[in-house]
Amino acid sequence: MSETHLTDTAFSEFDLPAELMQGIEEAGFSKCTPIQAETLPVALQGRDVAGQAQTGTGKTAAFLIAVIKHLLTHPADARRKPNQPRALILAPTRELAIQIYNDAEVLGRHCGLKLCLAYGGTGYDTQREAIQAGVDILIGTPGRLIDYFKQHVYNLTQINAIVLDEADRMFDLGFIKDIRYLLRRCPPPEERLGMLFSATLSHRVNELAYEHMNNPEYVDVEPERVTAERVRQVIYHTANEEKIPLLIGLMNHIDPRRSIVFVNTKRNAERIWAFLEGNGLKAAVLSGDVPQKKRQSLLKQFQEGKLPILVATDVAARGLHIPDVSHVFNYDLPQDAEDYVHRIGRTARIGKDGDAVSFACEDFVYSLPEIEQYIGHKIPVEPVPDGYIQKLKPPVRIKRRETPGGRRPGGKPGGRRGSGPRRERRARNV
Repeated sequence: MSETHLTDTAFSEFDLPAELMQGIEEAGFSKCTPIQAETLPVALQGRDVAGQAQTGTGKTAAFLIAVIKHLLTHPADARRKPNQPRALILAPTRELAIQIYNDAEVLGRHCGLKLCLAYGGTGYDTQREAIQAGVDILIGTPGRLIDYFKQHVYNLTQINAIVLDEADRMFDLGFIKDIRYLLRRCPPPEERLGMLFSATLSHRVNELAYEHMNNPEYVDVEPERVTAERVRQVIYHTANEEKIPLLIGLMNHIDPRRSIVFVNTKRNAERIWAFLEGNGLKAAVLSGDVPQKKRQSLLKQFQEGKLPILVATDVAARGLHIPDVSHVFNYDLPQDAEDYVHRIGRTARIGKDGDAVSFACEDFVYSLPEIEQYIGHKIPVEPVPDGYIQKLKPPVRIKRRETPGGRRPGGKPGGRRGSGPRRERRARNV
């Protein structure tokens, strides 16, 4: 693993409890990344931090270490009840919430703190019972958390620390009213540690920090560089009918051991998957309506190297830490310039190299000027190499599955209309 992304600051230089330091060492951490080296000296003193950093820079470990240390050094109120969490960590997507929970388990395994995870799509009663049984650090997505809060499953009167991760994405997904609702029911900012992280510290994010944090210190890590430094970017101008032959041709000339193909629609994802499978390339589709258990299973297979290719909509573009993604393919250029940055940020994480290949086709080439303006440079254009337009074998047959709620595409509902909490139905596609 490359060490060039690390600073000279060692975790051992901080005054951390021994049990927390043991978890850090077992996680394989010794030196800090830039965002960790900048934020930890501030947060470990109990001061609020608003940080801007690219995805994959180690910010999750930064806020988890700060929160765990804060809880260990600030004993809980003797009147606190088991279902009153001491720390609240909010994430915009269930995949990110799961990743934060997994990292917290590793870093805090010797600290005696109870963790609970709450997110939509599955495990409604199981999650509810776990929170009621007792929780120190509550991690989750806004839809499910606010649902449980309004049912009095837990309350926020004993909160000592709050983390808001990927705040800009909270705005994009329409969660910001829910976020404000929860934050206003916590103790005032001067009575708790607050940490906010965002890919961009926009006006609306700064306004949120001003309202709900206690004079936070702002930390920008390389804000002048929008895209990850180690991503090799290239773009091919191609006709619509040449996109799948070129994608398969490229994959046959590289080692697609861990590649993500991003598309703009679920229908396109299924079509590409069918051609990949038909041409001997093992793949799976990851989109918003794939059931949660199956999504987790696919991601686990992908992370373990058992599944080399994921064809994904933008549900997978944010908040996933998947080690060693070798290639990202923008089969469809995203229509939002920020999504380009988040997509290619799936590769070249934590100091490693990676490749981002984009197709500028007849339908989506119009997004290219906005993307290049946003990232601040032209994406290198290359001609399609000779022999890379692959002659295709037929696609495999797509098996139409039921969508959530028991409804087949174009069919009649298979279940009771309106079942499940309103917010959970809204959050299911996040």
